[in-house]
Amino acid sequence: MTPPQETTLDGLASPAWVRRPTNLARAVTAELVQRIVRGVHPSGTALPPEPVLCETFSVSRTVVREAVKILQEKGLVQVRQGAGTMVTPQSMWDMLDELVLAATIAEDDSLAILDDLVVTRRLLESDMAHVAARLADPETLDRLRALVDRMDELVDDQVAYHDHDRAFHDVVMQASGNRIARGVVRSLESQVVNTARYLGRTQRSLCVASNRGHRRIYERIAARDPEGAAEAMFTHITEAWLVRRKGSGKATRLQR
Repeated sequence: MTPPQETTLDGLASPAWVRRPTNLARAVTAELVQRIVRGVHPSGTALPPEPVLCETFSVSRTVVREAVKILQEKGLVQVRQGAGTMVTPQSMWDMLDELVLAATIAEDDSLAILDDLVVTRRLLESDMAHVAARLADPETLDRLRALVDRMDELVDDQVAYHDHDRAFHDVVMQASGNRIARGVVRSLESQVVNTARYLGRTQRSLCVASNRGHRRIYERIAARDPEGAAEAMFTHITEAWLVRRKGSGKATRLQR
């Protein structure tokens, strides 16, 4: 059971840590990221001064200064002479940062941030499928075919199916040779791969439908059809997310 939060003299709640963290600066940073994203400290306002943060988190000034430095690196705050540490607009936040993205997803009931993530992934993976159709060697084609065939056998084992699903997409990305795009997609997916709101419903019929999309992608890559491969990837990612999103009960916002 999480202990109740205490409140400092300035009205800020102390963190509900079960035990004192080993790395205090990292823990303070994570807590402040969540508070900024939640709007406890809104954009355009100043963070509480150092003495208040020290009291709130029961840490030294050195720890607070290190945490503020990390927040600056994430684009969440700017230190202004005479004005203090100001919270920046959301447009300046580093959305590829693990803490920032995770906190934003957790606070976004509209799923808009996940829509943005899927659109980004769709654009990058469609382009990588286009390139893969030109560059994939016979070994890569064999791996893709084997993964698609295996997924047909795993539609009743959703955990194993999703592991192979991710492997299929990664093989396509590797075949493209675009390490930057692959790194971005893998970074984004790592933040959401185990979240219920991103995965949505998991059942046999959805796995069957999903693997039809994978087979179409494989067939277009094997046929050396870059445009067809890109279109197949675009359609697969779009349709898979719309089905999962519908299961959340949220209205569709995804732009095509």
